[in-house]
Amino acid sequence: MSRLEVVSIDLSEVQSSQALHGMLKEALGFPDWYGCNWDAFWDAITGLVEMPMHLNICGWDTFSSRLPREAALLKKCLANMASEYPESAPAVAFD
Repeated sequence: MSRLEVVSIDLSEVQSSQALHGMLKEALGFPDWYGCNWDAFWDAITGLVEMPMHLNICGWDTFSSRLPREAALLKKCLANMASEYPESAPAVAFD
């Protein structure tokens, strides 16, 4: 299987952690049994799915203002992936 070139996710309307994880699950192709928490997100992006080459996260300012803790955790997970698994990590743009 080849990696997708680009996946864009618009977080501007996300109102809760549950909604965020549902959106990430759908956009990134996580399995039905995805646990919808940050440990499960880490497991999914580092071993369960093939991440795209580029990940565009739209609506970042609105999302991070509304859910600052979730925004920080998402950014941290993606940064850790880039550090620990650079060959499979996407280039991430926060727009």
